[in-house]
Amino acid sequence: MIRFPRGAAGAFVLLCAASAALAQPAYPDRPIRLLVPSAPGGGTDIVARVVAQHMNQVLGQSVVIDNRPGAGGSLGEEMMARATPDGYTLGMVSGYGTNAAIYKLSYDQVNDIQAVIAIGDSGMIVALHPAVVVKSVQDFIAHAKAHPGKMNYASSGTGAITHLSTELMNLMAGVRTTHIPFKGTGPALTALLSKEVDFLFGSMPATLPHINGNRLRGVAVTTKNRLASLPNLPPLSEAVSGYQSVITYGMIGPKGLRPDALQRWNIEINKLVESRDMKERLAKDGIEPVGGAPQVFQNVIKRDVEQWKRVVKEARLNFTS
Repeated sequence: MIRFPRGAAGAFVLLCAASAALAQPAYPDRPIRLLVPSAPGGGTDIVARVVAQHMNQVLGQSVVIDNRPGAGGSLGEEMMARATPDGYTLGMVSGYGTNAAIYKLSYDQVNDIQAVIAIGDSGMIVALHPAVVVKSVQDFIAHAKAHPGKMNYASSGTGAITHLSTELMNLMAGVRTTHIPFKGTGPALTALLSKEVDFLFGSMPATLPHINGNRLRGVAVTTKNRLASLPNLPPLSEAVSGYQSVITYGMIGPKGLRPDALQRWNIEINKLVESRDMKERLAKDGIEPVGGAPQVFQNVIKRDVEQWKRVVKEARLNFTS
């Protein structure tokens, strides 16, 4: 048995730890996978590609987008939660926290992930196909009431925030519409553009170009107030008192995420979010910058999980589609 002089054992442990740290390659030394739990073309995918392009430059390594849609985003989220926490698999999410209210998940949406940063807050646009004969949010609600179950709406997946937000409107407005789920906002928008469905609650980045191009008609936003990018669209709360639904775009990683990777991504994305160009880009897409420490987003996630569980339970919502 080796005996160390007093104090030498502690010094030896510190020396071993320092040697192990030095032996670990500097982060990053290979490409990074950025999981997006939705199909290409949706709001989450659009924000992820802006972030990936920026991080390609500052990290000197490729950041590769990996779209994994399905089950309202829970398939991609589970891949993220189960990934090795070495900093080479991260995730971009939005409206995170709804799946726990719908599914019996094999992962914990709060405790099995590490929040990296909240990028921005946004709402959704209540978008209709032009053939739907309503011009205002009041007309929209009146039309839905007059035709119970006849209006079809698309969502980015069962359990996704686009789904729950629409069902919350149904509950609060006393209307009944029919849910048709898709694997992401992109496919849902395609269905709306081809009039397979009548309306959807679409993410700002993905839906705005179609509104501006007169391919779809916007009648409301789900935020509390009007948006600078869409001053003519009233909040849905003008027709459904007290209604509000906000999407937070942000990045997560697996629980136990490598500390230097967590710190590097948080610092660099904070710089990006605070830059003039990114602020202008986000504003154009109807997104308000957030940023901050990882704990800021962790708190948002916990709040949203609790909120949607409460909504589903208290409203006794039944999601069978």
